[in-house]
Amino acid sequence: MNDKRLGIIVGGGPAPGINAVIGAATIEANNRGFEVIGFYDGFRWLACDEFFRNLHTIPLETPNVARIHFEGGSILRTSRTSLLDATRSQDHTLVAPDSKKINEVVRNLRALGITHLLTIGGDDTALSARFVCDSTDDDLRLVHIPKTIDNDLPLPQDASTFGFPTARYLGTQLIKNLMRDSQTTGRWYICETMGRSAGWLAQAIGLASGATLTLIPEEFEPNSKLHHIADVVEAAILKRRVMGRPDGVAIIAEGLTYRLGDFEELERLLGYKIPTDAVGHPRLSEVNLASIIKAEIERRARERGQKITLVDHELGYELRCADPTPRDMAYCRSLGYFAIQLLMQDDVAPGVLATIVNGNLHPIDLHDLIDPKTNRISVRTVNIRSDIYRVARAYQIRLECSDLEDPEMLHKLAAEVQLTPKEFIKRYQRAATRLVNDLPAND
Repeated sequence: MNDKRLGIIVGGGPAPGINAVIGAATIEANNRGFEVIGFYDGFRWLACDEFFRNLHTIPLETPNVARIHFEGGSILRTSRTSLLDATRSQDHTLVAPDSKKINEVVRNLRALGITHLLTIGGDDTALSARFVCDSTDDDLRLVHIPKTIDNDLPLPQDASTFGFPTARYLGTQLIKNLMRDSQTTGRWYICETMGRSAGWLAQAIGLASGATLTLIPEEFEPNSKLHHIADVVEAAILKRRVMGRPDGVAIIAEGLTYRLGDFEELERLLGYKIPTDAVGHPRLSEVNLASIIKAEIERRARERGQKITLVDHELGYELRCADPTPRDMAYCRSLGYFAIQLLMQDDVAPGVLATIVNGNLHPIDLHDLIDPKTNRISVRTVNIRSDIYRVARAYQIRLECSDLEDPEMLHKLAAEVQLTPKEFIKRYQRAATRLVNDLPAND
């Protein structure tokens, strides 16, 4: 048995570039004398007593990975199997490892003689990997590669997570097509994008495409009401109509669901209880927020005796397994190469996150990324006081306070919904926002 044996595991949701990391890491590891074993389906089989080497692993060698960097998806597949204590996670207490699963993973890795481990995934996969590493008394060296199209991991100097640039590119192309359809048919699209905790993907696609309106969770206070979010979308539609355009595309981040304070109201509208995933997160894929907002705006129009054509669209799953762009291909191949370099450096902590800053390798101890309040990796959110956010806002159509202060505009807006100007202000004032130029600059 080779005394240097590397295992590669992919966890969490897919993201463009996974295969590029696997391929580059395998080639460099082979060149450095490693035997490389890929594990299918993340921690799913490693964490149970039904793990079989012949079924759940594959030897990785240079000839069979040399060209996989062009391809989307993952040759090792993936799963959301977590090594966190699901009960603690659901109770919103400090997350902790599932000792039984951790011991099973360690036992199976040792049985295969794995000395080094490369994990590819988001925050939950990184946590699971850290728990495994901590349970081996430093016998196992670990490098984690951060991956998520949500771009919500706290990488230094706002470096993007891999897969995000490709998702932004493809999402922008799709929104461009919907914008053209919207203009051609005189209708509105309400598009919901992925982004469990942050609005990075929605904002980036909205800015790049010039979407009419983009709403992200960072703009709303906790415990917001569903009707308030609908107010902002409806007010943008009304303003657009006053400007002579019946068409538009609104992008909303799915993370807005987390800002809602009344899940009972949401479940009543859905007609069922929102399920949770393996680590206690509400399954936002089960909540079509765009559809709910669409139905609410249509209901309001019917009550006024008006007809409005809205179409809801979910934008997410078609982004995750796309072939990576050249930028992501190059970035991911670099990460795969650097991962092996880190695994071979004895002066580096046994469990690190690999990042690239200004073209140079920048490892971070996984323990340094933990939020002590949750024991999870901190989430990176959009800074709505940043200059880039101000640019994104500047090109959107929103109801602004200045619209309510302009008698002519106010009169037109009120007429659209059959209200007096005073009634319109009372009804939509909360939906009005300050002009982007009036927002405080980033300190």
